[in-house]
Amino acid sequence: MLEQIQNIEAKLKDLAKIYKLDSLRMELVKLDEEAAKPEFWNDPKAAGRSQKRRSQCGEFVSQFDRLFSELKDVAEFAPMAEQGDQKIEKELESKLSQIKKTIEDLEFRQLLGGELDSCFAILSINSGAGGTESQDWVQMLLRMYLRWAERKGFASSVVDSLPGEGAGFKNVTFTIDGPYAYGHLKGETGIHRLVRISPFDSNARRHTSFASLMVLPQVDEEIDIVVDETDLRIDTFRSSGAGGQHVNKTDSAVRLTHIPSGIVVTCQNERSQHKNKAQAMKILKARLYEKEREEKEKERAKLEGEKKEIGFGSQIRSYVLQPYQLIKDHRTDFEMGNVQSVLDGEIDGFLRSYLMTKAAEKI
Repeated sequence: MLEQIQNIEAKLKDLAKIYKLDSLRMELVKLDEEAAKPEFWNDPKAAGRSQKRRSQCGEFVSQFDRLFSELKDVAEFAPMAEQGDQKIEKELESKLSQIKKTIEDLEFRQLLGGELDSCFAILSINSGAGGTESQDWVQMLLRMYLRWAERKGFASSVVDSLPGEGAGFKNVTFTIDGPYAYGHLKGETGIHRLVRISPFDSNARRHTSFASLMVLPQVDEEIDIVVDETDLRIDTFRSSGAGGQHVNKTDSAVRLTHIPSGIVVTCQNERSQHKNKAQAMKILKARLYEKEREEKEKERAKLEGEKKEIGFGSQIRSYVLQPYQLIKDHRTDFEMGNVQSVLDGEIDGFLRSYLMTKAAEKI
């Protein structure tokens, strides 16, 4: 066990160098000194950026400190385990397993170095052809991502939804608020395919359903996205979903139409029209940013001679429940046979394999 502890400690020290832990500590001190100055809040935007950076630095520093401390505690009790105390040995093995998992998460975080990877995420799922089948598939995917967010300790909220005819949703938009949520989920954009025995078919035949998913970053004030109010058409209407008397009896829902781009965003989950408009504006800015990014990607692809389409249009993953059980990502060939665990939100393997594949392509 002592050798195992030494190996883990060496790996943790190497990772601390990669993260430049000493520099993070110095930056943390500097940020705290800046925040203590009387004029700090004279510029709220700059102060907000500083506080966000302080939170990020503090998170990493405290995480490394905790890991080194836990390893030290394990090392102190290791001789007792070496002498045959099975209870202590079992506890230490469990603790080492948790430490290794946290180190793996930190290594994974190194793959999230994109400009907007640290942002929260906005996800939109739309049903494909297939009626009730595809609408139910949208609901299954919604549950999967909400369960993933729950496992991560992230907050989530459904912003807008259009119920299906009989089951599920025709489309649904929701947010996941947590550090690096967009970085984790950005590779999920694409077509998701489900094969199963239909619960809606009295003849118990096998059906194939499709749903498209788009993942956007929740752009903050640091990203300069200007929306001219004169380019917007703002419509208000009554919420169509559940939510109590106030939601359904007042024009609290908001629809924003960005006339130059044709982008339409709806938000109806809040009781306040003002809050719905603010949320809709946040999603509109994210979609405008993504549209601009895609146009730049298309131009770059033309210069490089690429012929592949950017965005939707390709099946990225298949979820086969019948006649066998297997979920496979067609971009990375990563697959899992425990389909229920994946549908319950255990999708980190797919997220990791995609990011590692993209990182390898850049080498």
